[in-house]
Amino acid sequence: MADKKAKNTQAEQQEIFQTFQQLRNEQRSLISKITELEQDLNEHKVVLETLSDVDGDKRCFRMVGGVLVERTVAEVTPALTNNIDQLSKILDKMNDTLVKKGKEINEYREKHGIRVRGEASAADAAAKSSAASASAGVLVDNKA
Repeated sequence: MADKKAKNTQAEQQEIFQTFQQLRNEQRSLISKITELEQDLNEHKVVLETLSDVDGDKRCFRMVGGVLVERTVAEVTPALTNNIDQLSKILDKMNDTLVKKGKEINEYREKHGIRVRGEASAADAAAKSSAASASAGVLVDNKA
């Protein structure tokens, strides 16, 4: 019977660990997507800034769905502005989702007592720092 409980506990721990890893992978995926969208947003801003000094009748080329299309600067500028607005909104939503995911992970860690390897708990860190500060910086004069 004790073996059955140990196996159950081990299976539960494995399930908890897998769920935790899944949450962390979702968080990493969100971070990489946010980074990608931020790069796109910065590229759009650079292009819009560059085109702001150009005459509206000049020809320019725009990539639409993998096809290079010839347009005028006046036609492209509103589309770029719209894309920048949409990317900004999406990034705001994704950042909110990332914050929620971080809270969810922290709550899950606290609920199941998960500690990440190499990460000391707050009490352990405080004890180590106070012990280190108590022994560090003490000078003893033997001549007195």
